[in-house]
Amino acid sequence: MPTPKKLSHIDGRGVACMVDVSGKTPTLRRAVAEGCVVMAPATLRVLLAGAGPKGEVLGVARIAGIMAAKRCGELIPLSHPLPLEQVTVDVQTKRRTGSSVREARVWIRATATITAKTGVEMEALTAVSVAALTIIDMLKAIDQTMRIDGIRVLEKSGGKPHARH
Repeated sequence: MPTPKKLSHIDGRGVACMVDVSGKTPTLRRAVAEGCVVMAPATLRVLLAGAGPKGEVLGVARIAGIMAAKRCGELIPLSHPLPLEQVTVDVQTKRRTGSSVREARVWIRATATITAKTGVEMEALTAVSVAALTIIDMLKAIDQTMRIDGIRVLEKSGGKPHARH
């Protein structure tokens, strides 16, 4: 059985704290995250036609994701506010059909890049999350069954390597 790791956001007294990165060397860091919004095929058709009740969905979702990544330090209590060097948010639409399942998916992938003392996984995850929430907000009047699925970090580079579970 593996030995439990010391939690980086807990001090010696067991109190939550921001990690001290003052002794670290800045390195080029990059993180890629993805997730999707699952919806009815009819909802995807409305989205692709640009006929949603709140206007063009995908462009607004991309901008919302980028804006959210830039504000991650204000949203996640113990994360460091970071001057991001680049954030991209890309979306793709896919339809999945099965014997009894008919659904459409909008896949969101965000990449965050910085030269810093700490990683940008939270920024990439925040970008995906807020882009997905924006899609739901803009289409909820026509589809109340939409859901967000599969948000996760796909890649990270830079800094000290960590074991992946």
